[in-house]
Amino acid sequence: MPSLLYKSLIHYNSLLFRNQFLNVSAASPPSPPPPNWNLSCRITSQSMSCSSETPLPTLRTVTIPYYELKDKDADQSLKIEEGFGPNGLGILSITDVPEFPSLRRNLLCLSSRLAALPEDVKKELEDPQSRYNFGWSHGKEQLESGKPDLLKGSFYANPLIDVPTNDAYLIQSYPSYCGANIWPQAALPELEVAFKALGKLIFDVGLMVAYHCDQYVSRGMKMRKDEGLEQILLRSRCHKGRLLYYFPAQLSNHEENSDSMSSWCGWHTDHGSLTGLTCAMFKRNDVEISCPDSAAGLYIRTRSGEIVKATFGENEIAYQIGETTEILSQGYLCATPHCVRAPKGKEASGVGRSTFALFMQPDWDEKLKFSEDVYIHKELIPSNDSLTFGEYSEMLLDKYYHKKT
Repeated sequence: MPSLLYKSLIHYNSLLFRNQFLNVSAASPPSPPPPNWNLSCRITSQSMSCSSETPLPTLRTVTIPYYELKDKDADQSLKIEEGFGPNGLGILSITDVPEFPSLRRNLLCLSSRLAALPEDVKKELEDPQSRYNFGWSHGKEQLESGKPDLLKGSFYANPLIDVPTNDAYLIQSYPSYCGANIWPQAALPELEVAFKALGKLIFDVGLMVAYHCDQYVSRGMKMRKDEGLEQILLRSRCHKGRLLYYFPAQLSNHEENSDSMSSWCGWHTDHGSLTGLTCAMFKRNDVEISCPDSAAGLYIRTRSGEIVKATFGENEIAYQIGETTEILSQGYLCATPHCVRAPKGKEASGVGRSTFALFMQPDWDEKLKFSEDVYIHKELIPSNDSLTFGEYSEMLLDKYYHKKT
């Protein structure tokens, strides 16, 4: 039988959870817990396993209605803590965002058309200099097995700025951020409009999320206004959108890695500040369908090492905390490893999946201040504790991908 703790998590916003597990009264707003605060396992109902034979718990994300989010006088500290705090899943979602459903559909419907363009056209959209972080990318990343990832294609662009800089030195130093967008203006001109519209909306809502994150963090640590997440994101030219298309696979391909928890996207933690996500769209023969496998989707590893499936609505924008925000907030906001599990079985054969993510991150010349007790990628931090985000990112890319030639 599930424990009381597990039951309470199904009702994230209940006063029972607020009073018994966050130790705050209903009349007073919570103060952020210290960074080393470590509650016992949030999910105690069963021993976790990656085996398909044992279903893992499914948790609904913490949600904030858009009309509440845009009210700067509203206290969202409790929900920020529940979603992003040391005992959270590192994710929350925003409901009822005006125009989002149509903008999401407009862009996601283009992903399969982009992937179906002639190979010579897609070749022109590639940018090896940026490590394929602008334009089209297919088979350039590696799966956890070490094999090239041919399961999905990606299209990267900055939805806010087409040309962030013309400085040749910066372009050479930080090609993943300082390069120019590459649009298929002749082959698929509507992609640019749809990509920018959805990206801008997710960015604007993300700034509202960032504002409330700052209000929460400022209760536990001193920071100037210009050091907050909202201002860091506002002055950045580094934001990057990624439109993904997971190619339809035959039954044999789905069953080959049927027990793999990360069969569509390997375990990773976003290294930026804040990632905005859409719910995936599934299609078979160009007809939209529901996800054919209830076990497929986003999985998160909690701070205590447990694995849960996280869900949010089709018309909601989800936001995940990245490692850089965890570092700069001194652990008051926490990033979590996550992966994507592919649907499997006969019903999953021939099904394609489309989704979009906006990686919101500091500017390449933003100075990162590392606290003495920082533990994320500590081996990359110099003795003087001074790095720009561009320098930090290039070190991570060198560590996990291939070095620039």
